[in-house]
This record gives sequence, structure tokens and C-alpha cells, in this order.
Amino acid sequence: MAVLVGCRVLLQAIRPQTGTIEGVRRLQEHTKSLHNVLNNKLQYIRPTSNGATRHYSSDIKDDLSIRYLDGEDSGIVVFGINRPKQKNAISKNLVIQMTEAVESVKKNSKVRTVIICSLVPGIFCAGADLKERAKMHQSEVGPFVSKARALISELGNLPMPTIAAIDGAALGGGLEIALSCDIRIASNNAKLGLTETKLAIIPGAGGTQRLPRAIGVALAKELIFAARAIDGTEAKRLGLVSHAVEQNKSGDAAYLRALDLAREFNPNGPIAIRMAKLAINQGIEVDLNTGLAIEEACYAQVIPTKDRLEGLAAFKEKRPPRFKGE
Repeated sequence: MAVLVGCRVLLQAIRPQTGTIEGVRRLQEHTKSLHNVLNNKLQYIRPTSNGATRHYSSDIKDDLSIRYLDGEDSGIVVFGINRPKQKNAISKNLVIQMTEAVESVKKNSKVRTVIICSLVPGIFCAGADLKERAKMHQSEVGPFVSKARALISELGNLPMPTIAAIDGAALGGGLEIALSCDIRIASNNAKLGLTETKLAIIPGAGGTQRLPRAIGVALAKELIFAARAIDGTEAKRLGLVSHAVEQNKSGDAAYLRALDLAREFNPNGPIAIRMAKLAINQGIEVDLNTGLAIEEACYAQVIPTKDRLEGLAAFKEKRPPRFKGE
């Protein structure tokens, strides 16, 4: 298959320069996932901001809504966290449901972009469910944090683009979820922070690693040491989010901006986008020469695809391309 071409090239290219690179395994996993299709489930209709209706498939569970948009937005999947009484705090059940959702889209070659948002106004995710945590035996805390860390890492390793739409507070583990996404969009009045040191603990689901990579070591240390929360405008200034948008009356301005961005991605070649993401994610962690070898291997995978030929044909015929992810 076209998407499997290049794995051996990558192995050969990087072996002399590095010992073991986790990206090789992920490259193989991601390319295999391009050929698996997950069937959509129940049909729903949701009003859009202009009053029209938009069809999508959805699998709704207690703490998480999974929406598969349809029509022109086909390929966009929306994870909506929905724990209003707990301010979307991360519980055992939410970790289980999000893990299942991540596994589902990872195996679905038709998914082109995943948006993570909140269905609770004013809140993205308030971090760990401290009431549930207080009831845990000390021996349970470590394994639970490990599962949450694994979930967030798997979210970060999804082969398609991921966008965090932050329309409210994203604190502690909530910000760690957002940090694992490729792109973060926040409303201007959102609150973002890794505030764990207030509880005499540290960020335990990737925050100490991903925040410095996003905004630099010194600033990350300052925010974590001070347990400081900043608004969306300041987050944009620091580079923590890509866009800060003025909040609207319905409280979903960041989500609507994320949806617009996903619609920009949608017409482009899905295999090419996945390979570009993989090349960037893996290349940024190694030296330049190894990164170039990874890019070469990823490029080799798009050459034999039907989508590449479709792109050339569409250009020649002066029409929009119709990419199928093949």
C-alpha cells in the first residue's frame, strides 16, 4: 500500500544517527490507521450559528459527546466534554471514555480533524476531579495519573490534526489536554494555567514537558512555580495559543474559530496532512539531519498515492481536487 512505503527508508535513514526513535513505531502505527474505517452511529441535527441545520453522526455518553460532522464538514469530529456539575473535571470515567474515543478516531481513515471543546459554558476543563481524588487510596493515585498521562499522550499522537477550542477555564490537567493538541484557540476571557503547585504537587500529565516546548523554559517555569493562570489574550502573546478570539454571547467563539480552521484543512490531501504532522512532530525532537531523513521518508509515502495524482489532474483541469485519502 502507498502509505506503507517509506517505513523501511525511515528505519535505514535514522538508524546510523540515533539509537531508538519512538517515532518509527508511531510512523508504522499511523500509516496502518489510514486504512481502517469506523462506522458512524446515531443521526442528529444541530443548528449552526446562522440558523441553518447541520447533520452529523454522534455517539453520546455520560461525560463525553462525540460528534461526526456531515455534509461539507464530513471528516471533522468534535469531542465535547460534558460534566457541568464537576466543571468538566477529569474523572476515572472521563479518562475511560476519552481513551475509547481517541482509539476510535485513530483507526478511522475518514477522520480529517479532531476538535476538543466543552459543552459546559465558561469551562474547558478544570483539571483533576479533586473530590474523586480525595476518595482514592494513596495506592490508586499513581495508576490513575498514569492512565490520564497515557490518554493525553495518545491524544497528542493522533495522526490527524487536533484543535483545542478553549472557551473557558483550562486549568491543570485541562491545560495539559489542550497542550497535547496541535493547535490551541482560546477566547479572550478564557483562563489557562498549570496550577498544581498550589496543591503541593506538579503537573503530572505532560505539562512540565509540553509547556516549555510551547512557550520556552523560563516562562514555563515562572507560570508553573507561581501556579499562575493567564487569560486568552496573554496566552496568545506568550505563544501558548495560536489565536485569541473575542468571546461571543453564546460562549463558543473559540469553538467556531476552531471549526473554521478545520474547514480550511478539510479540502487538502488527508494523507499529506498526516505525513506533514508526523514529519514535524518527530523531526522537531531530533537533530536537523535526522529530521530531514524523517521528512524524506514521510514524503516517500505520498508519492504513490491516488490523491497525489488527483491533485495533479485537478491542477491541469483547473478544478477543485477530490481527495479520498487513498
